[in-house]
Amino acid sequence: MRSLTSPSPRPYIGGQAVLEGVMMRAPRSFAVVVRRRDGSLYIREREMRDGARGIARWPLVRGVASLADSLRIGSEALRFSADQAEKDLAFPLSGRAIGVIGAVGLALFAMATRDDDAGAQSSRSGSRPSAAGLGMIALAVVFFVALPQVAAAAINRALGLGLPVQSAAFQAMTGALKLMIVIGYLLGIRRVPEIRRVFQYHGAEHKTISTYEAGEALTVDNARKKTTLHPRCGTTFLVMVALVSILVFTAVGAVLPRIGTGSTILDNLLFFGQKLPFLPLIVAFTFELQRFFARYCAAGPLRALLWPGFLVQKITTAEPDDRQLEVALASLRVTLFRQDGALSSQGLDGDPDEDVAFPSYEALLSADRLRPAA
Repeated sequence: MRSLTSPSPRPYIGGQAVLEGVMMRAPRSFAVVVRRRDGSLYIREREMRDGARGIARWPLVRGVASLADSLRIGSEALRFSADQAEKDLAFPLSGRAIGVIGAVGLALFAMATRDDDAGAQSSRSGSRPSAAGLGMIALAVVFFVALPQVAAAAINRALGLGLPVQSAAFQAMTGALKLMIVIGYLLGIRRVPEIRRVFQYHGAEHKTISTYEAGEALTVDNARKKTTLHPRCGTTFLVMVALVSILVFTAVGAVLPRIGTGSTILDNLLFFGQKLPFLPLIVAFTFELQRFFARYCAAGPLRALLWPGFLVQKITTAEPDDRQLEVALASLRVTLFRQDGALSSQGLDGDPDEDVAFPSYEALLSADRLRPAA
């Protein structure tokens, strides 16, 4: 292939850590690079097209579209990495790692390790949401709304607090429990060696994107010097969602008709139903808020506003080694190669569904074309 660097105007780059690899995405492309046990790099690269148009580009609307699309693409990237891991019989990451992440936690895990500001786009696999993406959104609702409310209701009843479900105090308790559940879950899975490696790849992804945003050459030496923390991280997004939800649901509880059926269970079910229509608003507002903070608060005294998210990022990122940095750099280089138009719309070597492989990172850098995977 020709030079795997980007001479064109710099687009926003998002990404996600996966099992033994990194996914990177730009407005017109995305790539997943996974390192196999023998050191080879396996790549899935796709064109992104039919991006958000019209109302989907509007502020607030674009946040919901971006999250849904990111979960869809992220689930594809995670599955690709799991499939590659399963091929190494002496390196069985996927089964144990996916089992540790858990069904409900999969949505949280995907959001915590993603970073996105590339805009909602569609890949060649189609623009309609996948079953996996819809399932992850549904599980996120369970994790972020239902589970914290159930826990708050249980504490309210056990301690005899008598707090109405629509009260500000009840919503504050629900928000605190939401953060405790998220942080506790992330701390728990971080203790698993395979998941900790994913968090190292998450750190490698951040370092690589920071190198790119600084306008520096995409080399291991430059990336190694960067921080593992990034203002557009999905972990920060989760923290901000929890905080914003306290404000929104407190306001909702104050203006909606009072609930007082005499049954704690029924009261909670009714208020859960009242909350659901406001979830897209929370996601949309938080997306715009994080976007604003990332652009205008990343430096100077206003950076303090990002520290709650940075503190939790210290759980979901870890210092990567140089080989992990190579994987993240390879993913970004391939993504930018498509973004610059160096690959035709027909895909890799004329087959839009063909994956490719290189025996090493050095071989990828010196290649004159993307070769089909064996």
